[in-house]
Amino acid sequence: MKTVLLDKIASVTRACQLKREVRVSADIPCEEGVVVAVRVKNDKTTYSQLELPSGRMAQVKKGDVVAGALGHRHALFGYSGHLPRRLAPGDTIHLLNMGGVLGICDSVNPDLGQPFECEVLGAVLHFPYLGERIGIAARIGDQTLNLAAPLDAAGVPVVALVGSCMNCGKTAAACTLVRHLSHGGFTVDGLKATGVSLRRDTLAMEDAGARTTGLFTDLGVVSTTPANAPAVTRTLLTHLAAARPDVIVAELGDGLLGAYGVAAILEDAEIRAAFTAVVLAANDPVAAWGGVRMLRERFGIEPAAVTGPATDNLAGTAIIEEALGVSAINARTNGERLAARVREALGLDVPAAEVVAR
Repeated sequence: MKTVLLDKIASVTRACQLKREVRVSADIPCEEGVVVAVRVKNDKTTYSQLELPSGRMAQVKKGDVVAGALGHRHALFGYSGHLPRRLAPGDTIHLLNMGGVLGICDSVNPDLGQPFECEVLGAVLHFPYLGERIGIAARIGDQTLNLAAPLDAAGVPVVALVGSCMNCGKTAAACTLVRHLSHGGFTVDGLKATGVSLRRDTLAMEDAGARTTGLFTDLGVVSTTPANAPAVTRTLLTHLAAARPDVIVAELGDGLLGAYGVAAILEDAEIRAAFTAVVLAANDPVAAWGGVRMLRERFGIEPAAVTGPATDNLAGTAIIEEALGVSAINARTNGERLAARVREALGLDVPAAEVVAR
């Protein structure tokens, strides 16, 4: 056991409430969520920031000592990597995302360059036994995920944002809905159920007016999978619904065919029943066509609307509405109309007098 001074603490470790000075051990359990201290070995000019527990983004430089968490990532437009089987001080590991997920990079996106290489310093320890200096490896999450978690949406309407892939406009649409519904007098809570750990999207929902948000990282999950994504969704929905918001906006990160468990969520009949409305975000008309067909034919879901870059102008919206018979509404330029369409699907149209009273 030795003392290490951290230059930066990644947001994935937020629940651990790490201080700058930590103790580390050479005995490193190679399990998802274990907190590890590393020293950055190279500089980068692209994808070179780290999200801190506060949500601020900090530039990472060669020589920085960083606390992150072991995990995996399978990103279409980012790095893909796996959890190492064994680690020892002096080994090299990679920073796979801006939230501080550490793993062995398998695939590089050419737009991002090579990932940060990091020298392993040791597993960060915490000391749970009062009065004893017995340290154990710290792990993320202030809760433990129950894979058999029940779902109780308490009758709260839920609008789910699903996408054709990552970076297709889901978060922009979620924030638009949060903002317009909040301005309409509704109490809105938000969650992100799938993806790889990063607080940016839920923080954006809070900035847009969400009262409370939930993220899978809070359940000790670094990156979701088909095995845990349904339990994450049930847990987050139940937790938020217990506070009785008027509506929950749920973003399902990545895409319908991604590796983070969106399809597994939609295959769960209980969760499907809790999703009062589903909005599809798509990058282009072909993606919209495939996404709508998949929702209808595989999951029995009729989307309330299509949004995303596919609806950036009239050419795309006309094609989608004519070919698919679904409202195509851009969240950035026509957010009020998208919110109105979702309110209609959720049954949230309330008398103007009641809105004023709120």
